[in-house]
Amino acid sequence: MRKLSLASGVLPEFGALDVVRAGAESGFDAVGLWVDPAVWRAADTRAAKSALAGTDLDLLDVEVVWLKPDTPLDGHRKIIDIGMELGAANVLCVSSHPDVETTADQLAALCRHAEASQMRVALEFGVFTAVNDLSAALAVVERVAHPLAAVLVDPIHVDRSGTTVAQIAAIDPALLPYAQFCDAPATRPDLDDFDAVIHDAIDLREQCGEGALPLTAMLEALPGDIPLSIELRSAALRDAYSDPTARAVAVLQATRAWLGAR
Repeated sequence: MRKLSLASGVLPEFGALDVVRAGAESGFDAVGLWVDPAVWRAADTRAAKSALAGTDLDLLDVEVVWLKPDTPLDGHRKIIDIGMELGAANVLCVSSHPDVETTADQLAALCRHAEASQMRVALEFGVFTAVNDLSAALAVVERVAHPLAAVLVDPIHVDRSGTTVAQIAAIDPALLPYAQFCDAPATRPDLDDFDAVIHDAIDLREQCGEGALPLTAMLEALPGDIPLSIELRSAALRDAYSDPTARAVAVLQATRAWLGAR
């Protein structure tokens, strides 16, 4: 069966240890962890490493490296260092640099920093970032020209950016170490309303099969064996399930039901 990972965004109000516990207790194959370099300490790395070692979980990714003007790379390198120590396969990256060359230069520097562990540096596109669609993400990765540079696809960002299923199917599989997955309503936010765009992305996602996105076509456009990080940032789920494991169980059951019913 396809590997399924509990994205950190499903449990945004919980810490890394809670995410690991919820992932293990619910039956996910892997988890993703949110690493804030401003507050993450060596003790947090030791605790997370110990927690992961006590499970059968893989660490699919750590996040988020957010490239911004006038923001030094030191904090981003720290996220990669922590991910490497924890055994993460990928680090999620987004960019707010208006200049594509700057984004490419910084992404290339992070790829070189990740070479010791072969962690993939996955650039996610979204309408709330400077890399606002798949074509823009592929252009950056082409400029980077590093084997660790990758592209991250998320169905809600595919839909909101106007990226097509045909474009996803045309991506070189080598650029897709994993993908995020979720469903979403048909109604798209006004792209000129930043708050509405963010609300859509962090509060309005839906369980797979319960929204309006062409998920089956999107899934079939992706390589058949890549892991899926179930990225369900949902106010409804947060309200319905205050316990992290119960929320993770609900997400995993709905995802498996949708996959089995296709």
